[in-house]
Amino acid sequence: MIRDALLPEFDQEMANTRKTLERCPEDKFGWKPHPKSFSMAALATHIANMTGWAVDIIEKDSLDIAPPGAPPYKEEPAASRQELLALFDKSATAARAALAGATDEGLAQTWSLLAGGHTILSMPRIACIRSFVMNHTIHHRAQLTVYLRLNDVPVPALYGPSADEQG
Repeated sequence: MIRDALLPEFDQEMANTRKTLERCPEDKFGWKPHPKSFSMAALATHIANMTGWAVDIIEKDSLDIAPPGAPPYKEEPAASRQELLALFDKSATAARAALAGATDEGLAQTWSLLAGGHTILSMPRIACIRSFVMNHTIHHRAQLTVYLRLNDVPVPALYGPSADEQG
């Protein structure tokens, strides 16, 4: 089954993501490398939230990020490392449960991302999980490691040693 092939990778990436989030110093939550960039808290919160998107991808036919007549999707940055990690743990646990219960048939079905009732894209659920959850998390986690480096916070070893963790 597709889920059985994906779950070990999901577990590894979520462990690496949590390890990175654990390093975010609360006194740097407002720090940005550039005026157009996320603050550290906003970036870390985005990472913590996007893991949970797997639940909507598996359990719903679509997600409208700006539904007509309702407020658009918005993320409030975590106020503390404890809040950030609790958010991530809740999202990752729910995502893993949804993925563990998914079938090949369900993962092959089309899922759509909407804005204002208009389709932005439609793809098989498994492609959305790989791109919008897994790859997207990895992308932003890499950005967060740069934030850590620029603030002299030791960068965790993720796929092998980092300059800060040699073993």
